[in-house]
Amino acid sequence: MTRIMGYADRVSLQPGETVRIMASCIGAKSYRAEIVRLLSPNAGMGASEYREVTVETPANATYPAREQKMHAGSFGVVPEKWALKGVESFTLQAYVWPTTPKKGPRAIMGTWAASGSGYGLSIDAEGAAEIRIGAFKLASGVPMLERRWYLVAASFDAKSGQVRLWQEPIYDKSFHAERPVMVEGKARASMADAGAPFLFAAWRSGEAPSPTVYGNMLTTGHFNGRIDRPRLARKALDRAQIQALTAGMLPSGLEEEVLGFWDFAKDISSQRITDLSPNRLDGEVVNVPARAVTGHNWTGSEMNWTKDPQQYGAIHFHDDDISDAKWQPDFSFTVPKDAKSGFYAAKLTSDEAYFYCPFFVRPTRGTANAKIAFLASTATYTVYANNRGRFTKMLTELYQGRISMMDAVDILQFEFPEMGVSTYDRHTDSSGVSTSSRLRPVTNWKPHGRLWNYCCDLFIVDWLEHVGMPYDIITDHDLHVEGQDLLRPYNVVLTGSHPEYWSLEMLDALDGYQRQGGRHMYMGGNGFYWRIAFHPENMNIIEVRRSEDGVRAWDARVGEYYHQFTGEYGGLWRRQGRAPQVATGVGFISQGFDACSYYRRTAQAKDPRVAFMFDGVTDEILGNFGVLQGGAAGLEIDCADFALGTPPHALVVASSENHSNTYILVAEEINIGHGALDAVQNAQIRADITFFETPNGGAVFSTGSIAYAGSLPIDGFNNNIAKLTTNVLKRFAEDRPFAMPR
Repeated sequence: MTRIMGYADRVSLQPGETVRIMASCIGAKSYRAEIVRLLSPNAGMGASEYREVTVETPANATYPAREQKMHAGSFGVVPEKWALKGVESFTLQAYVWPTTPKKGPRAIMGTWAASGSGYGLSIDAEGAAEIRIGAFKLASGVPMLERRWYLVAASFDAKSGQVRLWQEPIYDKSFHAERPVMVEGKARASMADAGAPFLFAAWRSGEAPSPTVYGNMLTTGHFNGRIDRPRLARKALDRAQIQALTAGMLPSGLEEEVLGFWDFAKDISSQRITDLSPNRLDGEVVNVPARAVTGHNWTGSEMNWTKDPQQYGAIHFHDDDISDAKWQPDFSFTVPKDAKSGFYAAKLTSDEAYFYCPFFVRPTRGTANAKIAFLASTATYTVYANNRGRFTKMLTELYQGRISMMDAVDILQFEFPEMGVSTYDRHTDSSGVSTSSRLRPVTNWKPHGRLWNYCCDLFIVDWLEHVGMPYDIITDHDLHVEGQDLLRPYNVVLTGSHPEYWSLEMLDALDGYQRQGGRHMYMGGNGFYWRIAFHPENMNIIEVRRSEDGVRAWDARVGEYYHQFTGEYGGLWRRQGRAPQVATGVGFISQGFDACSYYRRTAQAKDPRVAFMFDGVTDEILGNFGVLQGGAAGLEIDCADFALGTPPHALVVASSENHSNTYILVAEEINIGHGALDAVQNAQIRADITFFETPNGGAVFSTGSIAYAGSLPIDGFNNNIAKLTTNVLKRFAEDRPFAMPR
């Protein structure tokens, strides 16, 4: 069977810029590539016919197939340096917090390689600390417990052959019967590494014929868990000297003996590993392990790592981390000067296999081609990239009341688990996934399959095409960098079906735009919900810390609520004084996936301020139809809440009703888990269509429902949802200002 996959190296391009496409094709001699512009989703019955337009370009061609491998697993590496050469006697030590100690032999630190050369600390197959010197191994014989801190140290005297290994649990106010262990042995094996790279959380396993995530180096034995305060000395130290090296500063008297005195509390927001010894054996981490996590000495006295980094001097490595597949490009595409702004993709096909590598074409920076812009939710798309949990979690089918469906592209996640997962999943050690990258094959950025996020936003693109008014596509990534300047040229900006993840820069830009008279059409539900951070060195990587509250697939460990990339507090914007109701008039109230409902017009729909909205729309019931579960109101829904920031002059012109009892209040609305929590009992659970004016002639329209977009194409857009929304778009695109009510 043929399998094909790939990704684009850029997410947003201006005319004249070039995107490179990385592809891997297995089971065929060649594959076909086409650059396409996507105009609608492949949504089946009731929706528009699927449309993609091929762009005329030399990039459309047949290419020779080749397999490109992904290399998952995070680790740290110090490159070959003179100070590492000729090591004979040594001491290795670190604090470790293993999360899968019995998963098999795993590396902690050292130069040891799978070929049998070098030296290093590790965990053996039974979960016990172990020292390896060439072919020699010595283990403590006592398995370490999961998620408990230990001091692990080993010394080797080359002259006598004496080896000592310590494994000591760290006091943590819990009740465990463990005791310190020290074992001894004699080693005769030669290390024979001649100054090889020094690794943390992995072993070298060879050289690849093409680039991997770090040069051409292959790695194995990836450690799951945390490493804190690793040290390397050039002699066999005694126990007292080992204890001295556990301090945060290099102790006096050992300066000449210490080769590496690494401080993981330094440079937490970066990829750097800092050595405080005179040798400056600095290195880097690969595949973005979790930093800003509690270390062996965290007391709970400080929750913000930026205030006391020394309590956050650990790095949490995972054997399934991946931040950049580092594939080689197969071909490139330069955006023509006259290209229309839009959703684009490189469509790869071979035999029956296909894969889409999406990117977006925006206007040249500082210009606009229309009065209307659609903001593609590229941050949210990235956070959801490769959401495997929707297939593996037991509750998914219970939520939806139906069997989960998978296509051939979805199945690739299970055939190639090294492509990584989303922040809605957990790592193999059950810790939550806090970062996601788009520099890898992503199975759920495609116009087919589950109608969610990227695919669902194509309903809005389809409707914009039907309306026929010129529009531009811009992206979250553009907004984060350019701020309000990106939005300023437009009379109206539309946000998508589920713009859930926002950085501070993005939110401030939208707020400024609205306050300066910009019009905003919020076309979805559960938007403006989680705070995110972009990687300071690579915007393709996004972090989310799911702190305190909210509807979440996992919760951050106590003390780990601040982003490693920026030091900003993570979690819900609502918890930080920026509830969605402030920006849009509505905020997340419930979710349900069994069926979608409809809206009923309210008395406020008769207000003259919204007469334009209902021009030609006479129905009292709105959206009792739709591609998404049969209605316009559902999946994830938002309601007005004046206590949380809905403007006092906002009009709720329609509210949904008749939701099932699977729609339950979101977690942040529940203080005591008792009482009327579901939609059958609680009228608060509803989607509200709202409207309000803003200063300087602006206005905001909100649908409050993810399913809303799926009702637009019904009956060829000849329906009350499409008519109402088109009325809003046309009025919002006008230069004529709105007046604030008196």
